[in-house]
Amino acid sequence: MLDLARLRALHAVHAHGSVGAAAAALGYTPSAVSQQISKLERETRTRLLERQGRGVALTDAAQLLVATAQQLMSLVEEAEVALEEQRGRPAGRLTVAAFPTAACGLLPGVLAELTAAHPSLELRLMEVDPHLSVDLVARGVVDLAVAHDWDIAPLPAPDGLERAVIGDDRCDVLVPAGHRLAARAADGGSVAREDLADERWICQPPGTVCHDWLVRTLRETGTEPDLAFQVAEYQTQLALVGAGLGIALVPRLGRGPLPDGVAVVALEPTPVRRLHALWRTGASRRPAITEAVRVLRARWEPEKA
Repeated sequence: MLDLARLRALHAVHAHGSVGAAAAALGYTPSAVSQQISKLERETRTRLLERQGRGVALTDAAQLLVATAQQLMSLVEEAEVALEEQRGRPAGRLTVAAFPTAACGLLPGVLAELTAAHPSLELRLMEVDPHLSVDLVARGVVDLAVAHDWDIAPLPAPDGLERAVIGDDRCDVLVPAGHRLAARAADGGSVAREDLADERWICQPPGTVCHDWLVRTLRETGTEPDLAFQVAEYQTQLALVGAGLGIALVPRLGRGPLPDGVAVVALEPTPVRRLHALWRTGASRRPAITEAVRVLRARWEPEKA
């Protein structure tokens, strides 16, 4: 008989692309995951992983087992949801995926509240890019995701997934304190998108929704943006602004205290990214899901709206 834990380990390698990433997601050591898969190979008398460069690739036989593992995990989830629903309180493991600023600015308080109120709930957090989280939920790798979208890139919601709006995260233009636009902030004024022409920008790298939004918005004003510094971490962006190297468009969530030498300027119309919670339809009755979504929405601070 095939062991579900070993199938789950193989499924995790498939989902995350490596033994190390699978171990991190499952909360095991890489050695433990490798041992589980080695035992599965002995049980099935089939080679499941092949070396490919520095990583591994799944064999055709492994792909078949992954499909079976997905079906079994769905059945197990249905049973777990039924039991938890019968108990009427959150319990078991709940794995949450969140994009970096949500993991920093929202999830610590949410997870702490859930842990204190529900000792039987075992929480896990994975930090992932928002465009990856929908697929992770759909494939059963995580139970709940916190993701965001912009007006130019609505968040997809495939069949089998549910979602709820958490709140709207507004963005501001951050400029060096001596910048010509800083006086607008001191007077309580705002700037229009046309006022940002010919500025040197500090922004997210290509391929991110934030980068695409900035480029498209500035091009709509007839300006080809000068993207001088492209860095992923917002704290690095703040440091570059503080050094007088350019301006940046930064969301309020997870921004933290501004360093000296940085001024906030309101942009009108205000750019907004909307946060969503996503989960599988089959888990909608699970108390852990409904309680986590409730706390996420309750913890959304009004000043971020």
